Amino acid sequence: MSSQTLKLFSFFRSSAAFRARIALNIKAIPYDIVNVDLRAPVSGQNAPDYRALNPQGLIPALLAEGTPIAQSLAIIEYLDEVYPQPPLLPASPVERARVRAMALAVACDIHPLNNLRVLNYLRGPLGQSDDAVNTWYQHWIAAGFSALEAQAREASGDGRFMFGKSLTIADIYIVPQMYNARRLKCDVEPYPTLRGICAHLEKLPAFAAAAPEAQPEAS
Repeated sequence: MSSQTLKLFSFFRSSAAFRARIALNIKAIPYDIVNVDLRAPVSGQNAPDYRALNPQGLIPALLAEGTPIAQSLAIIEYLDEVYPQPPLLPASPVERARVRAMALAVACDIHPLNNLRVLNYLRGPLGQSDDAVNTWYQHWIAAGFSALEAQAREASGDGRFMFGKSLTIADIYIVPQMYNARRLKCDVEPYPTLRGICAHLEKLPAFAAAAPEAQPEAS
């Protein structure tokens, strides 16, 4: 493993970057943040040097051992393998699969449909109004959170974590998605289990330090 400090290419309001910051903080790994401003007219994700690092032009990317790693789940699992303490997945293969399924429900089913580039495409080329875009966003939050509420209600061991009684990747994924849902005025009252878990997690130092408003570029 390289002794070089990790570099996280991040944007303060990116929920995917929020996940990576949480994982780095949980592991107490030193890292430098490289701010990539996604807002127009800067649109740093389209800069040639960033596209050379991550051809998808998405945030985050982690520069580790001289190699760029894209996609938040790949980044988090890399960190969990290289820095195994504290572990972010249970020991049992079937329990690991259940935790991954919860994380993937956010990563694959909720977040991609509500990503900034999707919302901008709806507003721009497709000519949808802000009301229509907000309805789209709220629909997919409700669909995803309804399923996760049921899963967490069954799987949480104490109402503080998504699975069992310890922190996992599923917790790292739910907090940024809940943060976004609240920021965009989605109704989260129907999800008391998710709200209770997030209320506990958001108080933990690793999560609080990773929050968008705690980032230097947010000021």
